[in-house]
Amino acid sequence: MTTTVRVPEERSARVPAEQRGPGRDRDSVRLLVSCGAEVSHHAFVELPRRLRSGDLLIVNTSPTLAAAADGRIGHARVVVHFSTRGDDGRWAVELRDPDGRGTTRARAGGPAGTEVRLAGDVRLVLEEPLTAYGSRLWWGRVSEPDVLGLLRRHGRPIRYSYTQRDQPLSVYQTVFALPSADGSGSAEMPSAARPFTARLVAELVSRGVQFAPITLHTGVASAEAHEPPYPERYEVPEASARLINAARAGEGRILAVGTTAVRAVESAVDAGGVVRARKGWTDLVVTPERGVRVVDGLLTGLHEPEASHLLMLEAIAGRAAIERSYGEALSGLYLWHEFGDVHLILPEEGPHAERCSSNYR
Repeated sequence: MTTTVRVPEERSARVPAEQRGPGRDRDSVRLLVSCGAEVSHHAFVELPRRLRSGDLLIVNTSPTLAAAADGRIGHARVVVHFSTRGDDGRWAVELRDPDGRGTTRARAGGPAGTEVRLAGDVRLVLEEPLTAYGSRLWWGRVSEPDVLGLLRRHGRPIRYSYTQRDQPLSVYQTVFALPSADGSGSAEMPSAARPFTARLVAELVSRGVQFAPITLHTGVASAEAHEPPYPERYEVPEASARLINAARAGEGRILAVGTTAVRAVESAVDAGGVVRARKGWTDLVVTPERGVRVVDGLLTGLHEPEASHLLMLEAIAGRAAIERSYGEALSGLYLWHEFGDVHLILPEEGPHAERCSSNYR
């Protein structure tokens, strides 16, 4: 997507929707709906009327971790963002500088051998960059084997400068989040699902919409660094694979809730187009050139124009449709980021865009 589009700072959602006024809940956000050439504006609570019986929503059950921890390098204060646990027990981490306003700013990574002192006399030693093409994230070894316990005791949710204040971890959990058997989770919230409430889920189920849970533990994204996603752990269970394949065989539409759900399910499709139960690491980057093989549509947040997530959106809807939608979001004063408004991309189902309108009931 063109980088000439600028999202004004005031369009960042600074607090969660339920804190913006009395009587509000998580679902008190706006819903931009795009379908082919058609773009329309709604409240998120209208989502059930934009879907239909037989549609299937793929949802990410990964819980959010308190992945930010204070530390020191010598006498200098730093904040460590714990991104991903490796198979060898090391952690991919990002070091950040406190900005004096309760949040952080980017910091150069490394060098190898840097030692960070954490709470409880725990030591983190940086060993090598995560990838050969960037030095923001490093593999580090922690002297405390129970890093997840350390984060539960001393960590807090990752927060960026566009937000107004610290929030409890519960604010960063979606209604679909489930505890992992080994305590793993996401460094940053799978935020497309945040507006869902139990009440809205019940209404969707009553209308015949199905849910297929998957898990993808998201790593650190960092608002300033518009990089392709790093490898992440995922799992598509057998029951969800069967649900997805059955919906594809019928007339249901496969709609992912968030780019994480797209990445997981598109990583689990075989050469014949069948979704299989799979788990492990995925390094898949969905681009317009690669395309999508399973997903028909997507519910997602609003991303910065330079963000790599927009390539995935273009793979699903096409560049012209995404540019048109984002133009509408800007002129309509939608709110960006994890506490902001959401965008539903529906597939165009015929040669005429008005076919999209016919689904609204």
